[in-house]
Amino acid sequence: MPALITYRTPVQEDWVDYNGHLRDAYYLLIFSYATDALMERIGLDADNRGQSGNSLFTLEAHINYLHEVKLGTEVWVQTQIIGFDRKRLHVYHSLHRAGFDEVLAASEQLLLHVDLIGPKAAPFTDSHTERLQQLTHSQHDLRAPVYVQRVIGLTIKK
Repeated sequence: MPALITYRTPVQEDWVDYNGHLRDAYYLLIFSYATDALMERIGLDADNRGQSGNSLFTLEAHINYLHEVKLGTEVWVQTQIIGFDRKRLHVYHSLHRAGFDEVLAASEQLLLHVDLIGPKAAPFTDSHTERLQQLTHSQHDLRAPVYVQRVIGLTIKK
């Protein structure tokens, strides 16, 4: 399967900092919109969230800023399912632009399926699980993402 493109946008003027680059917060915004699109893809769209009272919450997100992104650049997010269990979804988003083969930025995220009434963790429905299984299976031939399971830290020399 070709990469799953979940979000596409030009870099907006108010997203750019004093260096002419995409501000760090807007990388997360772009990845957040990609997560919203993935939710729609698995059946957790606005109608379903309203009827079921279920949604996804982000438990953890890591961003790797790899290359600068400038005003007006058309970017897109490719999304890969790393894994999921009854209540959690592990995803990898990568940011791209035309004419440049390297990943611009990457975000690894752990999402939790939640019953909003609690709010508390809740198992995915059978329908959502089936869609996640289909999507995961369709991505079986994709290369493993590079920027996953990384830890931030400094090596302290003694």
